[in-house]
Order: sequence, then C-alpha cells, then structure tokens
Amino acid sequence: MADLLKRPFGTHGKVHQITPHSAGWRYVGFDLHRLRAGESAADMTGSDEIILVMVEGKAAITAAGRDWGILGDRMDVFEKTPPHCLYIPNGQDWAAEATTDCTIAICKAPGIGGHAARKIGPDGITLTQRGEGANTRYINNIAMENEDYCDSLLVTEVFTPAGNWSSYPSHRHDEDDFPRITYLEETYYHRLNPTNGFGVQRVYTDDGQLDETMAVRNHDVVCVPRGHHPCGAPYGFEMYYLNVMAGPRRAWRFVVAPEVEHLI
Repeated sequence: MADLLKRPFGTHGKVHQITPHSAGWRYVGFDLHRLRAGESAADMTGSDEIILVMVEGKAAITAAGRDWGILGDRMDVFEKTPPHCLYIPNGQDWAAEATTDCTIAICKAPGIGGHAARKIGPDGITLTQRGEGANTRYINNIAMENEDYCDSLLVTEVFTPAGNWSSYPSHRHDEDDFPRITYLEETYYHRLNPTNGFGVQRVYTDDGQLDETMAVRNHDVVCVPRGHHPCGAPYGFEMYYLNVMAGPRRAWRFVVAPEVEHLI
C-alpha cells in the first residue's frame, strides 16, 4: 500500500512536515503550524521559495528583511473569504508570532531567486465557481500560472459543498509532455466542517498499479505523486483543501481519466 495519507503529528505546534525526501518525489514540500496566541514559528527558506498561507487566525510576520505587520483576518477557514498570504523567495528567513490562535501553511518548491518577497491577497483573490450540479466547488486562486510572482509554486484553495465531488472529472498531471500534459506533484491539505466529519480521496493510475482510496479527516494531508485524484464530500460534511503543486515547468496541463471523458 502506498503511503499517501499523512496524519498530523498532533494538535499543536508544527503538525506536518512533508519534504521531497519523505514523499519520495522531487519538488513539493509542505509544513503546517497550529499556533496558540503568543506562540511563534520561524525557519529559513533555503533552496526553496515558499508561500505562507494564513489558513485562519492572525500572526505578526517578518520575512526577507521586512516587517509585514499582522496578516490574516479569516478566523475560520469556512468563512471562505480570501486568505492573506506571503511569497518569500529562496535564501531568506521568516518568523511568525501568533496574535490569535492560528493555522499557518508553508507551501514549498525549488526557487531560483527570480522574484521578490510580496504579499498575496486578500485583494486580487476572488472566490470563483467551478463545475456545476454535484460537481460544483469554489476556488480561491492564490498563485496559479497566470500569476507570475513565483518560480515553481502553484497554490490554490478549494471549497467543496457537502454532497459534492471535487478535483473531478478525474484527471492526472504526471507526464512532462507540454502542452498536452505537465508533470506536477501535488499535496492536498484537508479540512472538514463539522470538524469530526470525513471526506474521501482516491488516487489511481489507468493501469491500476496505484489505486488507493482514503478517508480523510480534519487536518490530514494527501500526497499525489501520480495518477488521478478525485475527492468526495459526503452529505453533511463540507470540505476544504489547500493544493500545492510544482514540477519542472510552472504550468497546469492535465489529461482526464478515460472513464470520465464523456463528462468534458
């Protein structure tokens, strides 16, 4: 069985630390900090660029030699308001001191120093509907390819109403054959509302060599190294996920699964 489902280490402090080495791939890293008011977190970006996402709560942030003030005003992720984020290039440090209880995601991928540190959102991020019917979900694009302030990272938030499917029709982005398809590793950081709920994510390849179906709980992360990767939110449980993607080319091109081509 593939080790794709990552449970949090605990309920407090750094609760996720996914590296290319631990995930068995080359590009994407993901950390998650759950801080109480007055607590802090800090790190160096090293060879990575990062996007710091204030998933919920507020924190005073310094990074890349600047004081960025207090970031965050979404106290519950399911408010669906645009997030406050900070792009930090490689070779810099950052520090966050929580001014309220907060959840901070650190999205990582290789950086080349091609861009300066900058705030992202909430201005310029608009909640957008994608899909229709039971495939409806709502997107906050943080840094997709039409935003040119990253070297490698692609980052977005998705809100899936209870009873709906998401990352669907099933699709994959696991070959480097642009413009038909791009190779992108991906992480899904999941939240559920109510918090004791669950969602479902399947990761599978056309040849069946990888075929895992996972029940995801609040604060779980799923790693998608290859294959199709749809999500389902059971009736009664609203789902959120934060996607981080990266690969050799900063472009999102995918191929849908043969069994769902008729839905496109």
